Amino acid sequence: MFTPEPSAQQWLAEFIRAHGGIAGTVHQREGDALRLVAAVNLPPPVIAATLNIPSGKGMAGLALERKEPVQTCNLQTDETGDVRPGARTVQAQAAIALPIADAAGQIRAVVGVAFADERELSTEEIARLTQAAAQLP
Repeated sequence: MFTPEPSAQQWLAEFIRAHGGIAGTVHQREGDALRLVAAVNLPPPVIAATLNIPSGKGMAGLALERKEPVQTCNLQTDETGDVRPGARTVQAQAAIALPIADAAGQIRAVVGVAFADERELSTEEIARLTQAAAQLP
């Protein structure tokens, strides 16, 4: 069963609203994996499937592994292999997973946000989202 961390949950809801998203997640790094600490507008099967994510699996795991944002123009039609099949149950199109580094440059969390429309985020938009996501408490 998933119990969100209250501060992360509140932060995520505000982050999504401020950036025009419709759904999102916060995964905290634990060793070589990620643990779900906050989720907004995700179906229960997706929450269950993303409670723990190994490095390299799905968009969040790839963001952890690559230490760079991973995006898709459309969760529903993505054929890159970066998007796991369960992600298609989220009623969204474009999505991005943003790795958040600590002061030492190590990834401490990954913030995911999904949008209603299909689009490719520009370099400037990604930089803006990454900077805002770095404010994660």
